Amino acid sequence: MKRILLAASICILSIFNTSGAAKASKAARPAPVCTQWSAEKAREWYDAQQWPVGCCFVPSYAVNQFEMWQEDTFNLPVLDKEFGLCRDLGFNLVRIYLHEMLWWDDAEGFKSRIDKVLDLAQAHGLKVTFTFCTNGGSQQQLGKQPEPLEGIHGGGRWCCSPSTEMMNNRELWPRFKEYLQDILRTYAHDERILYWCLQNEPENIKPDRDPIEWMKALYEWAWEVRPDQPLSSPVWQRPGYAGAKTRLDAVSWCLQYSDIITFHCYYGPKELETFIKMLSVFHRPMICQEYMGRNLGSTFELCMPIFKREKVGCLNWGLVEGKCKYRYPWGHKPEQGEPDIWFHSIYWEDYTPWCSTEVEYIKRMTADKSAAGRNPKYPIN
Repeated sequence: MKRILLAASICILSIFNTSGAAKASKAARPAPVCTQWSAEKAREWYDAQQWPVGCCFVPSYAVNQFEMWQEDTFNLPVLDKEFGLCRDLGFNLVRIYLHEMLWWDDAEGFKSRIDKVLDLAQAHGLKVTFTFCTNGGSQQQLGKQPEPLEGIHGGGRWCCSPSTEMMNNRELWPRFKEYLQDILRTYAHDERILYWCLQNEPENIKPDRDPIEWMKALYEWAWEVRPDQPLSSPVWQRPGYAGAKTRLDAVSWCLQYSDIITFHCYYGPKELETFIKMLSVFHRPMICQEYMGRNLGSTFELCMPIFKREKVGCLNWGLVEGKCKYRYPWGHKPEQGEPDIWFHSIYWEDYTPWCSTEVEYIKRMTADKSAAGRNPKYPIN
């Protein structure tokens, strides 16, 4: 009798546990298979690269991503001239934004233009990093783009990605996943691309746009493809700096799951050194993919020596002044007139330098990239 009761008890317990497990599996989303690079693999990859130095690139003819990439405004001769300026400066990397609406409208046409940009960049000795998503900007429509706002940093027409509706509605996410994975698969083995930036500044929260869960999904989708190039999303502000309202959940997630560490720093050399020192404990390669705001103390002369000493990659914002008017600082108003000191950008629209001595300094710093990282203060190995 005892054996019968014990058997019955085990049977009932088994049924209960199986039923509970079934309910739990139905409620819980399967854990993604993380294919993040090890720190050792990331360092091995980086050791094989030249010191990455270049700019966040928006062509002078474009007010936003749409105007850069749409067929009727895509301007290869201008891109050729401006990539030539990058080459002359000794740059070897440009960062460029994509947008999903361009793919939804004409996937093959969009990718054919991406190929042309990659071919042209390669001809000028440049590699490319593409950024998919950003909270910056507003929701624009395809077609003829509005004229830039006068006297405003960026011209006021930049496009956020994805739409607020899509970010907040998981039922719409598969459509973006299809786009992201198609781009990653198409270029997964393309040596013209240095790395992928999935979510720009995930801490930079906007009304109704909190991208932390969205960013996690981007990584899951990218891991399913697992391109040869590293994946990253940048830390926007150093925790604790000047009362920064940093989202520690976003920061910790980026640092835990990115293949290489990217960050943004528009402040002076002391803050830059502190940031690099703090990030070096993760023992992964670092690229500062946004810097250079002259009136904030972030200048080529003050920052490039630090980047080169540590072999930290660096991308200043802006190359040629154009529709985006990056010479105006954040918060600038039209009635304030022309700034005495340019905020971003290096050249006027006619390709003459804003400051010729600055251009010569950049060329001297980039002339011998093999010297980068010889005596770092904050080694990552």
